[in-house]
Parts: sequence; C-alpha cells; structure tokens
Amino acid sequence: RSPEKFAHMCPDSYSFLSSPLFSARLVREFVAQNNTAQIKHVIQILSQEFALSQHPHSRKGGLIGLAACSIALGKDSGLYLKELIEPVLTCFNDADSRLRYYACEALYNIVKVARGSVLPHFNVLFDGLSKLAADPDPNVKSGSELLDRLLKDIVTESNKFDLVGFIPLLRERIYSNNQYARQFIISWILVLESVPDINLLDYLPEILDGLFQILGDNSKEIRKMCEVALGEFLKEIKKNPSSVKFAEMANILVIHCQASDDLIQLTAMCWMREFIQLAGRVMLPYSSGILTAVLPCLSYDDRKKSIKEVANVCNQSLMKLVIPEDDETDEGKQSLSLQMEPKEESLSQQEVTSSGKSFSSCDSNLSSASVFNVSSTERVPVTLNLDGIVQVLDCHLHDTAIGMMTRIAVLKWLYHLYIKTPRKMFRHTDSLFPILLRTLSDESDEVILKDLEVLAEIASSPAGQTEDQGPCDGSDTRSGQLELHIPVVKASQLSSSGMKGMECSPSTPTMNSYFYKFMINLLKRFSSERKLLETRGAFIIRQLCLLLNAENIFHSMADILLREEDLKFASTMVHTLNTILLTSSELFQLRNQLKDLKTPESRNLFCCLYRSWCHNPVTTVSLCFLTQNYKHAYDLIQKFGDLEVTVDFLTEVDKLVQLIECPIFTYLRLQLLDVKNNPYLIKALYGLLMLLPQSSAFQLLSHRLQCVPNPELLQTTDSTKTTLGFKKATSTNIDYLELLQHFERVQNKHLEVRHQRTGRGEPQDRRVVL
Repeated sequence: RSPEKFAHMCPDSYSFLSSPLFSARLVREFVAQNNTAQIKHVIQILSQEFALSQHPHSRKGGLIGLAACSIALGKDSGLYLKELIEPVLTCFNDADSRLRYYACEALYNIVKVARGSVLPHFNVLFDGLSKLAADPDPNVKSGSELLDRLLKDIVTESNKFDLVGFIPLLRERIYSNNQYARQFIISWILVLESVPDINLLDYLPEILDGLFQILGDNSKEIRKMCEVALGEFLKEIKKNPSSVKFAEMANILVIHCQASDDLIQLTAMCWMREFIQLAGRVMLPYSSGILTAVLPCLSYDDRKKSIKEVANVCNQSLMKLVIPEDDETDEGKQSLSLQMEPKEESLSQQEVTSSGKSFSSCDSNLSSASVFNVSSTERVPVTLNLDGIVQVLDCHLHDTAIGMMTRIAVLKWLYHLYIKTPRKMFRHTDSLFPILLRTLSDESDEVILKDLEVLAEIASSPAGQTEDQGPCDGSDTRSGQLELHIPVVKASQLSSSGMKGMECSPSTPTMNSYFYKFMINLLKRFSSERKLLETRGAFIIRQLCLLLNAENIFHSMADILLREEDLKFASTMVHTLNTILLTSSELFQLRNQLKDLKTPESRNLFCCLYRSWCHNPVTTVSLCFLTQNYKHAYDLIQKFGDLEVTVDFLTEVDKLVQLIECPIFTYLRLQLLDVKNNPYLIKALYGLLMLLPQSSAFQLLSHRLQCVPNPELLQTTDSTKTTLGFKKATSTNIDYLELLQHFERVQNKHLEVRHQRTGRGEPQDRRVVL
C-alpha cells in the first residue's frame, strides 16, 4: 500500500491474511468475554511467532495482525500497548524496506486507535520515529511523516505530556548530524514550543547548545527552521525574563559567539545582547568569557557589519554593569541579590584575586577558563570577576594581530575599571604597566590617546597613592627595554630646586606614587626606542600635558634627565621638551607662569628646567629668552666660544632664530623697542648673529636687528644706571652664577663623552670644517 492509502482506510477494509484475521476475531470475542489472559496470549503469538519471525512473510503478517488486534481492542488497546508496540518498533530496524513500511503502517493504526493512551510510551515512539525520519527509502520516510503528524496531533491536544521524561532523549538526539533527523528534531521543538501547557523554556539550557549546532547545517531549510525556533524562544524570553535561567545559558552563548559560521555568531551575539540587557548583573560572573567573544568582533569589516554592531552593544551594555560598589573590599562586601532591576543588585560572593600576574599571550582555552558552573537556583550570589576580565584585556593587548577598534575597546575597559574599581584595579597595575607602555608605540593615534588616558588615570588616581612607594630609580625592567641610567645623586649636589627629583611623588599632591614611575618608564621607552621619540614623542607629551598637570610632567622629566647618564639621549630629550614648551598651545599657561618668574613656584620650576636644559646649550638660551633672563642668556652665549661648535649646534641656533620670529616670542621682539632697558637682549641676539655663518638665518636675524631704533643707545657699561632687566634678575633671588657654573660642568661632561665615543670609533657629531 502507499502511505496515502493506509492513513485513511477504514479498519474493516483491510484485507488481512487468514491467521491475523482469525486472531482479530478471537480478540473481539475475548474482549466481549473480558478475557485478558487470552488477549495477551493472542498478542504474544502474533508478536513472537510472526512479527519477530525469521521469515519475511511471517513478519509482515504479524505486523498486520498486531494492527488488527489493536483495532479489535478499540478503547481497551491502551491496556496492551507495551505488548503491541515493542515488536512493531523492533521491525523499524528491519533490513527490508517493505517490512519497515509495514511496521510504520501497523504502528500508525495502533496509535490512531489508542490516541492519548500512547503518551506514556512517547519516548520509545519518538526514538523509533527519529530513526525512520532518516530512512533512505522514500516510502518509509513518507509513512513515518504521516505517523509523526498523528503523534504531534495527539501531543498537542493532550495535557498529560511528560516533558520532564522527554527532555533527556531530546537532549541526546538534538546532536544528530543527519540532516533528516535534525529536521525531525526541530519540527518537534517547534510543536512543543507552540503548546501553551508545555513550558519548554524551563528546559532551554538543555537544548540550546544543540540548537546552535543545528543552525550551522548545510541545508537552508533546516537553518531557517532552526532560526524560527530560536526566534520563538527569544520572544518568550523577552516576555518572561523573570523565569529564564540566564546564568545556565551564558557560557553556551559565549562559545557560539566565537563560531566561524556567520549566522551562528550573529544569532548568539543577538542573544547575548538581550541577556545582558535583561539579566543585568546576573551576567557579571561571565564577563571575561563574554569579552573574549565580543572584543574581536569590534574590528570586523563591513562584510560582518551586523555582527560588529551587535557586539558593540554587548560591550557597552556589559561595561555599564560595573559600578563603584564593585570596588568594596571583599571582607566588607554587602550582598547583592540577583533581581532584574539594577536597584536591587548587590554583591555577596567573595571575589578571588590573583594580582601581579602578567599574561603575555592569548591562551586558546581562555574562553573555557572563564566558564563558571552556576547552579539553577533562583538567587545566586553575583560578583565582578575582575581578575578574569583583566586577564582577557591583558591578553588582547599583547595580541599584535587584533584590530584597532578592539585595542581601543580594551583600553576603554581598562580606563572604565580604573574609574569604577580603582582599589582593586591597582592590584593589577604592575602587570599591566609594561604592556600599556608598549602600546604607546601603536600605529594608531586614537589607540595612543586611549592608552595615555589609562596611564594618566593610573598616575593621578588617589587609589594609587601608597605609603611604601618603593625605589624611585625606575628599576622595573619588565618591558625588556634599555634602561635609563639614573645614578644616585647626593643631596649636596642639587640645589633646593632639584631636591624634589629625589622623591617618588611629583611636586603637587594631585599625582600619586605611580606618576614618577610612569615618567621614568616613559623616558626609558623613549631612550630604547628613538623612533618613537622622533615620530610620537611630542604628540605623547602634549597629550599628557592635557590629561595631567603640565608643570608636574616637565618638573619630573627634568629631574630624571638631570641624573641621566646617556648624555646624548638627555640632550635630544631636552631639545624635544623645549620645542614642546615653546610651541605647543597646550603649554600656554605654563609659558605664562615662566615668563615673569613672579612666584617661588615658577622660580623653582625655572631652576629645575635650567639644570636639565644645560644638556643642550641652545635650548638653555631659549629658556632664558622665555623667562626674560636676557643678561644670563648673554652670559651663556659668551660661553659658547669655549664649546665645540658642530654642524648640529649651528643647526639648532638656526632653528632658534626661526623660533624668535614666531608668535611665541612676540613680546621679546616688542621689547627690542625699549633699547635702554633691554641692552642684554640685544647683545644676546647679536651674539647669536655672530655665531651663525652668513646663511638665511643670519640674514633673518640681521634684518630684525636693523629694525632696532637708535643703535647708538646700545653702548652701555657696568656703571650705567641699573636697567630694568638687571632689576628683574636680582629681584628673583636666583643664583645665576651657580647656574652658569652648572652649565659649564654639564657641557664639560658632554665634551668628555664625545671624545670617548671618538676614541671608540663611534659616530661623532658633525664638526664644522673651516
């Protein structure tokens, strides 16, 4: 028979073999007599002697006979279902496709008669049907579909379906790789999801992983069915979030958010977005796993734009879950209950910390390492797994292959954590510090900006102030780079203006103990990576002046450079700092502070800068011009005659002349109008003119000096009436003679080092050949 026929035939129309027909008549008689023993005996004979016979024709007759007995039993067939069903299901495995078809036909009739009575045997029926769904014979497969529809109708109309007993079988079979078996499973999930009396959502954690596996099937039809099923579940989750076991499904989503299949990844990411927004802080224990999955997606290109956008929402939503209360000490932490509303959230689970660890490379098992076994209780203690989050962020920063947007997101996370949970984050600062410094070499300006924000927060946060500040010599060499050589300097070797350099804290209380360490390590970075200094040095320092106190930065760097043994680097660094000081708009306030030297603080800063600026003669003169110490500038230029004049030296003089023509020194050029009170300014400029060869810079400065009115007033002697410039110099209480002697000592050291390099055959400065 064809499947279309056997589903609609009336029981009386079957043309059975003689023995099954006779058995059916006997069964009717035994039913009328209520002879249960004889009924079981007839079913046993049909089962053992026929349905399970070795002869194909006997098996066929036995199957038809069992179906006939079921029809004869009518409503009483439910009493004998086990005996009727088992032999039929055995024939589902028959090698003969015709017998498998007859078995399907027989079971259809048995189920049609028994209806709801078959539900206690649902699992064995489902198991048998799942096998027939993948049957290679089209007739058998079609017959199984008819039986499947009948069974679905029965389940749908009944309120006695045992979902609890069915879930283990569903969980097992959902991992089938067979295309038809998957289609069969999804169809049943859709049916069960549509029945109001069946709450499949409670058991979603049992089958969610399998559903995502099926979502990656090669068949478009099956993928679409699975999408629909997952969509229905997500709709129900949004309607009833209070009954959803978010915690038990979090790690499943973490795994599939990292899938290579775009559809699986996008779907899992959408689920993750909803979970974070609906469950709130319930998702915090899984933050490290979520970040492992989400962060790489932020660097996707337009081909995966949808995934990138959803991942960005996940990242932002997760970041908002971190609150200042997460920074409470573990001992005094209050309990946060896992309610949906953030107002009712609190912390109770003690957080395990492992500060001081550094992770230099990503572990392939990182996502599984952050998997938590959360019980399915209604109230679970929740806590911020800060150690796990920092491990993931550190890992991504070390990964040179990650995209720019991911690096930016990582740095935003670190900044956010330092803002919200500073005390706990400072446990990890020592391990994060080296990679944050290395990130300053990044190709992206935006990455560097975010990195500087993190470093600035570390350097200025009150949580970073420690009583035991440790050594101040920047001996931390985690970065593996060339160190700055800062020898111990006796206090007597420094004036009062330089004594602050011996402390680990900067000159104002707004910075913490990490600030000075940051400055030392930043200069180490510049020293070991000169390309970074050349290409990004000015950019980095200017941004730091915006983020932190500019006076602190210049004061601390000057202190450090004063004790730097690599004199060539010190000279280069001083030149860079001087250029920034004189030209950057960010330093406008600091320049005004230095211009008049009216306060003790400004004079202290001038002396500190001066001592380090002495590493570079021309920058020292420019500092004097900036601070209007024109007589001292003239005295310095007089000393230039004793220095070894090189091409590089003359080049710097050339640049200083160009700088004098810039807006920064407008006030200096205007002071040339007052020849009487600024004789040493004019002398200093003429001194520069005399140093220069007759180049374009010479012509520029010469033309400027020609504009000075009343040249005859340039003549002056020591007996002349005290000038304004001299009054200014003496009123500042600065020992200019001692500064001049310091300048000579520093330049003598530079001369010695140059001669030593020459003796070793190292490249020397370009000399002027006359």
